[in-house]
Amino acid sequence: PIPNLMVAAGGVLTLTDSTGRFHLVGLPPGEHNLVAYALDGSYRTFQQGASVAAGLVTPVNLSLDPAPRVNVILTVTVPNTTVPGAPVRVAGNLSSLGNTFADLDGGMNTVADRMPTMTLLPDGRYTVTLNLPVGADLHYKYTLGDGFWNAEHKGSGEFRVRELIVPGSDTSIQDTIDTWEAGSSAPILFEVTVPSNTPAGDVIYIQFNPYGWTQPIPMWSLGNNHWAYKLYGPLNFLGNFGYRYCRNGQCGSADDVATAGNANPGRSVSTSLTPQDIQDTVTGWSWLQSTGPNQLVAAQINPRPGSFVAGVEFQPTFRPSWISMIPQALQNVQALSSNWMVLTPTWTFRLSNPLIFSPLPGRDPLWPDAGSMAVQARNQNMNVVIFPIPNFPTDSTEWWSNAPRDDGWWTNWFDSYHEFAVNYADLATQTGAQAVILGGDWIGPALPGGQVNGENSGVPSDAETRWRVILDDVRSHFKGQVWWALPYTPGSLQSAPGFLAEVDSIYLLWNAPLSDQMVPSNEALVNEAGRLLDSEILPFEETLQKPVVIAMAAPSIIGSATNCPADGTGGCLDWMALSQPNPDVATVTLDLQAQVDVYQAMLTAINTRPWVNGFVSRGYYPPTILQDKSASVHGKPAADLLWYWFPRLLGIIK
Repeated sequence: PIPNLMVAAGGVLTLTDSTGRFHLVGLPPGEHNLVAYALDGSYRTFQQGASVAAGLVTPVNLSLDPAPRVNVILTVTVPNTTVPGAPVRVAGNLSSLGNTFADLDGGMNTVADRMPTMTLLPDGRYTVTLNLPVGADLHYKYTLGDGFWNAEHKGSGEFRVRELIVPGSDTSIQDTIDTWEAGSSAPILFEVTVPSNTPAGDVIYIQFNPYGWTQPIPMWSLGNNHWAYKLYGPLNFLGNFGYRYCRNGQCGSADDVATAGNANPGRSVSTSLTPQDIQDTVTGWSWLQSTGPNQLVAAQINPRPGSFVAGVEFQPTFRPSWISMIPQALQNVQALSSNWMVLTPTWTFRLSNPLIFSPLPGRDPLWPDAGSMAVQARNQNMNVVIFPIPNFPTDSTEWWSNAPRDDGWWTNWFDSYHEFAVNYADLATQTGAQAVILGGDWIGPALPGGQVNGENSGVPSDAETRWRVILDDVRSHFKGQVWWALPYTPGSLQSAPGFLAEVDSIYLLWNAPLSDQMVPSNEALVNEAGRLLDSEILPFEETLQKPVVIAMAAPSIIGSATNCPADGTGGCLDWMALSQPNPDVATVTLDLQAQVDVYQAMLTAINTRPWVNGFVSRGYYPPTILQDKSASVHGKPAADLLWYWFPRLLGIIK
């Protein structure tokens, strides 16, 4: 089976899963040209006519020939106006050349960080060796930015796109760039000084707004918190446009405070016939405070056996630009002495009727990206758990409410989730992961006796059997542990489904409040955590005879212990609503210490209950440090708390 092939017919696109399956839904009856395309070119493109009849399913079996690979050495001479040493990249139509096959900011599909960077030669030329599939119809260009900003132009001013049918043997190509510029407007040099509290290792990006925000571009470090970027083109149609700075490409989240938020038009600049040197200063970053050392309360911590899970779970949001930031994020997680890393790859429910559930480029990590994250986590000597989670076009409760939920729809739903689960069981096998987690806090309507808005969801009467079939098939694809993510609120465990007897561990998604007070005492928090563990979790664990891992998402807000972020209408927001890159929620107030207090209480309660098999911090935001309202601990005082507790719970520090 070949995963991650793009299959298209009649203007409908989808991607194959780990078993090679795909579904093209909604094609009009008639003859169509079916095309299967490998995003990295590793298989020769397949084309075939397909006859689609009204009201029927048309099965198609595809066989693709693998393409051998050769080395292509590109060497290019750049214009003498090029800033000495500026990084030159190669943008192209393959995934290895920065193409994400997604509709990104500004309608673009390339990401600079995903492009190969060329090496500067002593004579001023640049070179790179690309390992490419034979026969690939390669379209490429050289750039000092991405495929649009600072890409090469012909002398006449139009964009240049080079073409190459990759030959059957290693080859070298010598190119010359005419110009980076288009039109008569002169280049603009942007120079910026950033605050001294900018985290070490962060890269400053610049983002341009000609008609809406486009993809951020990495700037060039000059040292001493000074960064620069020279914009050559295209300037011939811009006139006045906006720009802004951000950290690690997370514009809209990790912004310069002067231009924070996606609704902000940014700083303003106009093109000119004469060169410009714009000098800016960032006085502060959004969600980044200047704080001193955090105070930790010493505790007598009881070391646990080697099976204890001390983990961190990534938030399920994903953007293709995150991939270059993942290695640093995993190093930061490993530095907490975390021995388990929970990855949360996604598929997207594009429609509920007809049901369409598949990976969506740009929003979901595709097969190579998900696999790369798992392998990198394994290389950090962490155990890896694959916890697949769906993306919804709206709130999940609203989605369930609007779904047809008739017999035929439920059959399609269980088939789709079955494929979803098997896909990530195969990924776990391929990457050497230790566990797969099924279930989640969104899946209740599909469980036996499921409800939607307090009413019967219409789930089939044989739902229990269907879930057991899915679990059996997942085990046939993956020989590691299979866990079940079970949401917990007080009293909810009494209705746990019977098929949980078939899983290896319970990943308990802690949604229970520890207090009804906005600012409770630490003693009250510890007492309530202990009471719930003893009165509800322990009896459940003793009955089921399965290890229980507590997975907690505690937002950094006043009232975090209530587990009810205020929505402004008397209701509660889901904790993910506070995660980046969602817009800020004004109805809740930032409080970094509140997150520390909740974690401290739960860890203190777990410390004296040896039957609890682990603790996982949920919602980690990988791309950069943000001291925001979300549940992410990245760069927050709560991370220091985990840094203290985890190695002592694991017996690394006595």
